[in-house]
Amino acid sequence: MPTLPASTQQRPDPHLVLEGVEAGYGASPVITGLDLFVGTGEVVAVIGPNGAGKSTLLKAITGRLRVSAGRVLLAGKDITNMRADNLARMGVGYVPQTRDVFGSLTVAENLEMGGYMLANPTVASRADEVLEFFPALSDMRGRVASKLSGGERKMLAIARVLMAKPSLLILDEPTSNLSPKLAKTVLREHVRRLAESGATVLLVEQKAFEALEIADWGYVLVAGSNQIEGAAPELLARPDIREVFLGRTSR
Repeated sequence: MPTLPASTQQRPDPHLVLEGVEAGYGASPVITGLDLFVGTGEVVAVIGPNGAGKSTLLKAITGRLRVSAGRVLLAGKDITNMRADNLARMGVGYVPQTRDVFGSLTVAENLEMGGYMLANPTVASRADEVLEFFPALSDMRGRVASKLSGGERKMLAIARVLMAKPSLLILDEPTSNLSPKLAKTVLREHVRRLAESGATVLLVEQKAFEALEIADWGYVLVAGSNQIEGAAPELLARPDIREVFLGRTSR
């Protein structure tokens, strides 16, 4: 188990830890020397200006982009550069910003696809459990996903990933293209509730202040490295956080 920085000593036991991670495209890394800690049962928000490297970070964690330096640990196990399908079997659930559901399939069929690793007799009961978090979808099981509203589609995307019972849920811009009202619903009523039920959540979100309002801990990513980290309420109270979102970044 890695030695934890002083700022994490009063937080829950580590579930996801990044140590000096570097990743990017071609010869130029997008994220460099990046350290990150997600405690068990926490919601940790990664925020930052456009182009700060937030999506690159998630791709590096989830095996979609090669880590060229450093390491990624899940519950103390080194998962650096592990394939996405193997990560899913280890309990990592990833909801991408786009292409997050199968548009031609119904709600029920999407949930069945999410439960592909489960024994067949348990898929239906697991779908019932998952839909307790998203009751609005319960009466839409036969509806084709492409006919859902933006908010309903995002709920389905999260529900589909939850079918596999992930210990870590990674969300990439879950409020993208949603109205301000729907964005708050997704974050406050769904993401926060998932954490309260015992899930560990790593959230990348462009709506920085809304994300910090429901998070336990936050990281401010600028030009591929952590500029600020701290308890979410403390970050919300800092006037310099707003300065970070003036676009002063090279990518």
